[in-house]
Amino acid sequence: MSVKETIKDAGHSVADAAKTAGQKIAKGAEQATDWVKEKTGIGETERADGIKEKMEVIGSCGNKLGVVDHVEDDQIKLTRKDSSDNQHHLIPLTWVSRVDSHVHISKNCGEAKREWQSVS
Repeated sequence: MSVKETIKDAGHSVADAAKTAGQKIAKGAEQATDWVKEKTGIGETERADGIKEKMEVIGSCGNKLGVVDHVEDDQIKLTRKDSSDNQHHLIPLTWVSRVDSHVHISKNCGEAKREWQSVS
């Protein structure tokens, strides 16, 4: 093996080691952030049903309907800034079919927009 090949192999080894170390650091930072949020309550507010502020609301069509501002009684209030008409809109919690990293509703976006309540 030539000196050039040896140096090239060493460079690849260093790059691979740096990539692995970076991934471990990122994973550890994410875990630490989650731990701090859990222990201190800092961050987004969460309800027992898992709905959090700033979660995207997705229609049954797969498209984004809006973003959760907060939950009021039995309705989700969507943010005004993510609305095309610059108004808050309310959708009933009964429309929620599941919650994961998004709030999924049982209506498609067209149906939801025809039936939601608009508030200033």
